[in-house]
Amino acid sequence: MSELSHGIELQSASVTLGGKRVLEGLTLRLTEARIGVLGRNGSGKTTLLRLIAGLIAPDQGRVRVEGADPFADRKAVLASLGILFQNPDHQILFPTVEEELGFGLLQQGVAKSEAASRVAGLLAAEGRAHWAKAPVSTLSQGQRHYLCLLAVLLMEPRTILLDEPLAGLDLPTQARLARRFAALPQRLVTITHDPAVLVGADRVLWLEAGRIVADGPPGQVIAAFTAEMGRIGARDADADLAG
Repeated sequence: MSELSHGIELQSASVTLGGKRVLEGLTLRLTEARIGVLGRNGSGKTTLLRLIAGLIAPDQGRVRVEGADPFADRKAVLASLGILFQNPDHQILFPTVEEELGFGLLQQGVAKSEAASRVAGLLAAEGRAHWAKAPVSTLSQGQRHYLCLLAVLLMEPRTILLDEPLAGLDLPTQARLARRFAALPQRLVTITHDPAVLVGADRVLWLEAGRIVADGPPGQVIAAFTAEMGRIGARDADADLAG
């Protein structure tokens, strides 16, 4: 998949939300197949994901996904970028499984009959043909999460952004999803506070207060992050939030 080499580029990108600077002057080129973004709650991880996805625009600097501006040209990045949110209920729009799965294909300009055929084919291949007419409300949390992943995969993006992809799921569901993620040919950019999720990454970035404080191999960055989190936890993990 040579398109992966085009990558994601940020040049001096900053974001301010509610009068607070959340991301500060980020310059990155992301081309590896498995990239992790590690940080505490409030470090700016989800804002970075939203910035790359084109859901928000930078106040300063620029963002490019395979050469296109994801905020200004949403249509251009439909084929190159997919996103899986931590909470599937923030992503699901339609009452039935087949409607939810078909929506992205229709957005890409696929004919309704062809979209329906692809949805049926995928559900059959996944052993979930019986899901087609099922109300999304009848699915468990883990099943809804899986539904969102299938919807993204149907659109065949070259990069998928994962926001805390295993958080809040039971251990068997985590194991099943982790295996599925590992087997995907797409580039995965995984946002998480859990170092264990990123052990198999090619590159890990540690984000703190909207800035990159470490960027490199997972063993090196995770060790530094874990040591610092231990140091903070040994005194008072909330002290730095005062004022």
